[in-house]
Amino acid sequence: MKQMEVTILGQSYILACPDGGEATLLAAVAQVDSEMSKIRDAGKVKAREKIAVLAALNLAYQLAERPAPTAPAPSKAGSAHPGGGDVQIDTLIARIDSAMGADDHLL
Repeated sequence: MKQMEVTILGQSYILACPDGGEATLLAAVAQVDSEMSKIRDAGKVKAREKIAVLAALNLAYQLAERPAPTAPAPSKAGSAHPGGGDVQIDTLIARIDSAMGADDHLL
């Protein structure tokens, strides 16, 4: 596993990334940065923490709106777990939480 430095809304973060996952991580970072920038540029929300929460909600809503697959996809080891969540998303969330450290407090 390697570490990558990324920038989201002008702030640098060091994130762990599995070998071969660089492009996927960079795409996720770009999507989060874009969503946060849109919220910031609208000018109604100034606090970085609130912008992050709103961006997370917007992205989660967009993900929830995607149509459900009509047939089960072929099983890939480690792609999903019994709770119905995506292991890759859970792993990415854990990495982001780890990178944020003490900065994850909303107030």
